[in-house]
Amino acid sequence: MPVSRLRFYPLSIFILIAVCACAQMSGPGTASGLAPEVAAAQSDTNLSAQAGDSTEDFEERARKVFGTLSLSRSGGAGQGMDGDLLYKFLLGEIATQRGDIPVAAKAFLDLAKSTRDPRLARRATEVALFGRLHDQALEAARIWLEGEPQSTPARQTLAALYVGKNDLRLAKPLLQEILARDSESLPQALLQLNALLGKHADKIAVQALVRELAAPYPKLPEAHYALAQAAYAAGKSAEALTEVREALRLRPQWESGALFQAQILVAESKGKALDYLKSFLSSHPAAQEVRLTYARQLIGDKQLPQAREQFQQLLQTNPENGEIAVTVALLSLQIGDLDAAESQLQRVLQMNYKDPDAIRFHLGQVAEERKRLDAAAQWYLSVQGGEQYVVAHARYAFLLAKQNRIAQAREHLQTLPVLADGQRIQIVQSEAQLMREVRAYEDSYVILQTALDKEPDHPELLYDVALAAEKVNRLEVVETNLKRLIAIRPDHAQAYNALGYTLADRTERFAEAREYVVKALQLAPDDPFILDSMGWVEYRMGRLAASLDFLQRAFRQRQDPEIAAHLGEVFWAKGQKQEAERVWRDSLRDNPENEELKKTIRKFLP
Repeated sequence: MPVSRLRFYPLSIFILIAVCACAQMSGPGTASGLAPEVAAAQSDTNLSAQAGDSTEDFEERARKVFGTLSLSRSGGAGQGMDGDLLYKFLLGEIATQRGDIPVAAKAFLDLAKSTRDPRLARRATEVALFGRLHDQALEAARIWLEGEPQSTPARQTLAALYVGKNDLRLAKPLLQEILARDSESLPQALLQLNALLGKHADKIAVQALVRELAAPYPKLPEAHYALAQAAYAAGKSAEALTEVREALRLRPQWESGALFQAQILVAESKGKALDYLKSFLSSHPAAQEVRLTYARQLIGDKQLPQAREQFQQLLQTNPENGEIAVTVALLSLQIGDLDAAESQLQRVLQMNYKDPDAIRFHLGQVAEERKRLDAAAQWYLSVQGGEQYVVAHARYAFLLAKQNRIAQAREHLQTLPVLADGQRIQIVQSEAQLMREVRAYEDSYVILQTALDKEPDHPELLYDVALAAEKVNRLEVVETNLKRLIAIRPDHAQAYNALGYTLADRTERFAEAREYVVKALQLAPDDPFILDSMGWVEYRMGRLAASLDFLQRAFRQRQDPEIAAHLGEVFWAKGQKQEAERVWRDSLRDNPENEELKKTIRKFLP
């Protein structure tokens, strides 16, 4: 059968970065790295192994190639290649094509050492790098640079290999020469320094080296940017800020510098980063990347109207960008501007957007928010694929349920065609959720348990069945399933959380419950629901001060009605009844149908 041919790409500083990171490179071919006449000859004679090839066939084609070469053991010109060198070259090429990289690397390295020819040394380097044989690559690269002392690729390769071996002392003069030799590529080379040196463990040593390398170029903003990166990696944020600000003084409109300054500031304060980006945009309103970053950070900070304003400005300069238009539409939907949301979505639908089903789903959401249930149903039914396929049809089923057409809603989900892996489970989960919404908790449990019986170790089903079992007072099922899930997925924070919360809420096994929630917090320390569980455990154990601290932290992150119920109960237990009533009243205003919240309020305010 034919042997697949591996292909080699020319070395550059970008590939060298990958070399230092031990990333896999594209495979070596037969011509790159040798003299152009060899590459041409190989192309002309098709010097690659083919079905039915004998060694003699391959050797004959190789001799045609070597008719263009003059090599001797001493590397001199004017002599033909002797049989031993020809044999080694053939061995290397055949081994390369057959994927036996160690044999190929050794053959080419032996050739390079025998001939001192830089073309063969480069070939040896490339093959050894592909096989991650870094010691052989280092030896070959030294020969390559010795034979071609003006070669930037040779110098880059050798420097990268020294860095990969954590030898900054030997890498330093090579990097200095690389920076000094090519003024045109100097700015880009400075920007790549930290990526090249990034795998070195001693960040302080790297910073010192970058300082020496950048010292001759104080007027280049890229030099100060490199210094800022090295300082930041070494944990010296103040120095990093000083250097990136100098880079921006030299090039005030530089977006990369502004983005890096924001990155440094956000570690100190999200507000400082936002203020800086806003200030930069006021001076440089055309900075598209900065505006996009600013808009995304505003979303992360839950400043949705301000984020929409930034995306609207981006849309003005990129009116045909469907992604930006969709973002504007979804932000409009989030803040309740349904007219703007619908207008943008309709416009995108006419733009041949890559995912029209997603747009139809969102138009269904808009119609549902407007209480136009028939229009919403039509939009949801029009979704025929994509990520929103099951969600859209689940929403249609929920609309039916709102009209007390429960049987029809379940039939729609049960007969919905499965288009992709995983959708069957999503459909089951949707039907179970539908039954929870109408408080048919036993039906919800049976739907999920039936699916779990068919796939007993499915993580999502184990979790969902446990939650459904709690609703129908099957606590033994809750405990069994969650412990099984933890055994399968020991990093599943929500499994620990659910088990701990259930034990604290429904039993008196408080110490055991607390251990599970502590484990959940270790896995997800900022999760508001896990913080709520820890607050509830502390409350059940009588530790009101600790409980209040956890619950307030949870509620600051997420104003969930069940967290509000717990927080109010702890306020009440501490005698702060007005504060409890305020929390419950505010949450009930936003969540008038939440049963857990109403149950808690009735408990204390009958």
